[in-house]
Amino acid sequence: MPRGIVTIGRAASAGLLTAALVLGPQGAGHVGHAQSAPTGADLVRATYTKYEYLVPMRDGVRLFTAVYVPKDASRTYPFLLTRTPYSVAPYGVDRYPAALGSEPLQKEGFIFVRQDARGRYMSEGQFQQVRPFNAGTGPKDVDERTDTHDTIAWLLANVPNHNGRVGMIGISQPGFHVAASIIDSHPALKAASPQAPTADYYMGDDVYHNGAFMLGANFGFYSRFAPRGDTPAPPRPAIVFDPGTPDMYDFFLRTPVPLARMNADLFGGKADYWQEIVDHTTYDAYWKQRSLWRFMDNVRCAVLNVGGWFDAEDPIGPFHIYRAVERKNPGIANTIVMGPWSHGGWARGAGQHLGNLDFAIRTGEFYREKIEFPFFMAHLKDGKEPVPEAWMFLTGLNEFRRLDAWPPKGLTAKTLHLAANGRLTEARPREATSYDEYVSDPRRPVPYVGYVAGGFTSDYMTEDQRFASRRPDVLVYQTPPLEQDLVVAGPIQVRLHVSTTGTDADFVVKVIDVYPDDYPTPAAPPGAPARADAVKMGGYQQLVRGEPFRAKFRRSFETPEPMVPGRPEAITYDLPDVYHAFRRGHRVMVQVQSSWFPLVDRNPQVFMEIPTATPADFRVATQRVYRAADLASSITLMVETPVPTAVAGGR
Repeated sequence: MPRGIVTIGRAASAGLLTAALVLGPQGAGHVGHAQSAPTGADLVRATYTKYEYLVPMRDGVRLFTAVYVPKDASRTYPFLLTRTPYSVAPYGVDRYPAALGSEPLQKEGFIFVRQDARGRYMSEGQFQQVRPFNAGTGPKDVDERTDTHDTIAWLLANVPNHNGRVGMIGISQPGFHVAASIIDSHPALKAASPQAPTADYYMGDDVYHNGAFMLGANFGFYSRFAPRGDTPAPPRPAIVFDPGTPDMYDFFLRTPVPLARMNADLFGGKADYWQEIVDHTTYDAYWKQRSLWRFMDNVRCAVLNVGGWFDAEDPIGPFHIYRAVERKNPGIANTIVMGPWSHGGWARGAGQHLGNLDFAIRTGEFYREKIEFPFFMAHLKDGKEPVPEAWMFLTGLNEFRRLDAWPPKGLTAKTLHLAANGRLTEARPREATSYDEYVSDPRRPVPYVGYVAGGFTSDYMTEDQRFASRRPDVLVYQTPPLEQDLVVAGPIQVRLHVSTTGTDADFVVKVIDVYPDDYPTPAAPPGAPARADAVKMGGYQQLVRGEPFRAKFRRSFETPEPMVPGRPEAITYDLPDVYHAFRRGHRVMVQVQSSWFPLVDRNPQVFMEIPTATPADFRVATQRVYRAADLASSITLMVETPVPTAVAGGR
């Protein structure tokens, strides 16, 4: 690379925009007073040289790419590529970010590459939100897979001092870009880590869960995610919206604007991506072509799928990609990692706490040092560290376990039935006709957290559910205190028999770990003052997993059907995977309700296109949950075989 700054015209075959070699803070050979070691951007500047390129794609579009090359040229390095719609700022060869990756990766040395996705910020072309898969092979047939392929080919040909190996890493939508890139993967792509990838927006990730729109998780994000103009431009301020209240429950409840008109009425028609998601309420071609797990063919690289048990945005994506790669690409090194994290929590901080929970160990640091770093070393630098099939954190017992399969082998099914008097029991009900019922009023929906929230609360998945169990429109069932640990692994199957006096309804099922009444509240950390408002953990009802189901999709997510008032119907679906130990002395609780607001949009309880619903469309309905011999309602857990309990005096 030439010293100084070089500008080359558009026709240059290398696509170079600018390049600069920046010496350390004092320049070469400087002798002076001792200084403290550089940190943050100064450390990156001291150890890496930044270059910026416009990399040409097969259709002529050029993508803005920042390349950070280690200053130590005594050895070769693999590439570590991240492609993102969220900007590769800071822009300019003399401006450096605070970090290039995790501390172990940055210290080890890689050629870090960051690229603005097609049509975003400084890249040319037109952006598509979660660009659909394109199976075409012509020069104009492009998608994220082909853009990655062309980028890798260009890097190998134009950036010196590499070892011929490429890795990819990204979280959330950048994780989607990684997952899209392993399809028909470039031969030089040796290791890829899709982390919390949006693998199927409709089936359990960001936007829809079992046909129910995840309002709280999407309003703040997509309403601000404005499309760029036709030409490259640096980041600009997001759309600003003032709800006029710190309580989003109150805002959504009282706004007269239907979801379908929010873009026009509240955002001046600028929130295009919001409009797209509320316009597609069924599992139509728009969503299916963006469901990456359907297309996971010809994966040639090692894959490290990463997610969080408490990821409120993309809890399903890692499982979708992991299972699709397993099914379609036998023999590929394919690992899944799940820890006690919210969205992206494994990439930052210690990872010892989340909400009210204390996991006792620094899970984030463990992941970055003992899982992610060895994975990339093994496949990009000829490392020998073996990577297991699964690294799974067992919540409740709070420990990482290396497993040779996910779900683990040797599990047995344990079905717990909803029974009279709020009991949850293995005994199947015998009554000919038996049910519990409640009145669901969409003008007074059940909140998803028990406090005022000014927006989407990402750690709601561990929150105390005592506030909900005391409401008359929430049914509660629980076991007696457990006599031994109950370890649950994999998805939880829900089977409900329900009826409604309306023509549509939502049914939310939550599986909860109820702590003993004498469970101690942890002391404040050393040096921190004791908090009078600290949550008392005795009797805590920890949400383990919860999911809504929109009843009109009980037979098909493509073609909804109304409920017939008063007619019992079966609804069967899975709650996402868990790996949780209900400890001896705890209880298993199930709560059933018909709203979860504003996490989930309100169902008017009338069969209609819900985004068009006005305040007059919302109706009160009575919901019944049956627990009869031929209309049993239950959850089915896959459990590990219990270890025999030690007996005093025994061996």
